[in-house]
Amino acid sequence: MELSIIIPTYQEASGIGRLVSFLLDQAMGQRGVEVLVVDAQSTDGTQGVARAAGARVVESAVKSRAVQMNVGARAANGRILYFLHADTYPPAGFIPAIIQAVQRGHAAGCFRLAFDLPHRFLQFFCWFTRFNVGFFRFGDQSLFVLRELFLREKGFKETLLVMEDQELVRRLQRQTRFTVLRQQVTTSARKYRENGVVRLQLIFTLLMCMYYLGFSQQKIVAVYRRLIQEKRTASAAAE
Repeated sequence: MELSIIIPTYQEASGIGRLVSFLLDQAMGQRGVEVLVVDAQSTDGTQGVARAAGARVVESAVKSRAVQMNVGARAANGRILYFLHADTYPPAGFIPAIIQAVQRGHAAGCFRLAFDLPHRFLQFFCWFTRFNVGFFRFGDQSLFVLRELFLREKGFKETLLVMEDQELVRRLQRQTRFTVLRQQVTTSARKYRENGVVRLQLIFTLLMCMYYLGFSQQKIVAVYRRLIQEKRTASAAAE
């Protein structure tokens, strides 16, 4: 198995089928690609929809992206692990792009970022994701990593409630030639629509600064919950 695509989910029935179908369409003609949906016991039928679309479903007893992605990595068969959020679509041709990057000697990397909302401020923000700098790395950009390296680094740190992607990438950058591929993933701007684009981006910048300044996870999460409005629906992403 060449590539395992790992998607953590919770209450994603309304969108997971389309995403899995897109991924499997992209995998046509590619050898050794699997899609794993790691579900945290959703009650909206997420697992059934994912299976019907062609994914292999793995259950997680804990609703936590870090835990779910580690569960998926342990169940995966691919030599390359590709972690993807349930509200994010990778670019067409992402599978050969990842494999070619690994062949060039990059054991880990990600794509640039775009949102499904044509807003100038978001476009300006996304422009910075082309730079290979930790402050501009976000989980929405997805992450590929050689399985051997991921296991050697002991995966995502499960005690983290937020910033688990940034923490792992910082460790990976010390171990390998981390790369940012030229293509863009497209992620949902749902939270920006609910909270206001500029306001939410300023909040995210504050949270990132708190993380790099060493604030505790509990304090970061408390600020997140106090400032960010979330309209929970059946398709709400796992937190």
